[in-house]
Amino acid sequence: MAEHHNGPVELGAAMDYPEHEKTYGFFVNAAKFGTMFCVTLLIAMAAGFFTSAGFFSAFVLFVILNVVGFFALR
Repeated sequence: MAEHHNGPVELGAAMDYPEHEKTYGFFVNAAKFGTMFCVTLLIAMAAGFFTSAGFFSAFVLFVILNVVGFFALR
């Protein structure tokens, strides 16, 4: 039969707010750094393909932009 809860069924179980905040913080950081990675990759690809920089220079630019972006977004 139906279970009896202490309060309305719509409220459900007690929420674990510290776990929610930890998950939200992880999601925000993953979105932030994932976007930074994609943008730096596109910039490095544009430098490598559309200029005379070449692969090695584009790779160095990619690494430098990721390091700068990491410290800027921390």
